[in-house]
Amino acid sequence: MEPGTARQAETPLPKPSRIANLAAWTLSILLAFMFLFAGGAKLFNNPVMVQEFDKIGLGQWFRYFTGSCEVAGAIFVLIPRVRFAGALLICCVMVGATIANLTVLQVPAAAILTVVLLALALTLAWLRRPQRG
Repeated sequence: MEPGTARQAETPLPKPSRIANLAAWTLSILLAFMFLFAGGAKLFNNPVMVQEFDKIGLGQWFRYFTGSCEVAGAIFVLIPRVRFAGALLICCVMVGATIANLTVLQVPAAAILTVVLLALALTLAWLRRPQRG
């Protein structure tokens, strides 16, 4: 037989453990709650958010963009098929938020929170990363 002509035995991918599933759902619900709240504050013109994005200096369109990304990420992490993408979207927003908090806004306490949320989103992304066969 020539190389590559023999059928390789297909091995099913292992299913995630119950603990991994519970952890993923717990993180998903926590992140969804946090980012629906945070994104909503940006989208519904919370005065603190308006002032914060004025300091950032990119315009209020960026507040709407950020809020939309946060709400989309919150919804996506609740849908198993797109949970990985939602976690990565939240990660991107938290990287930007951490940079803004440390450089432009100069609020280290807020940066600590954004790093914690980034770590939680990265954990969820790792738990729900695409499996290759």
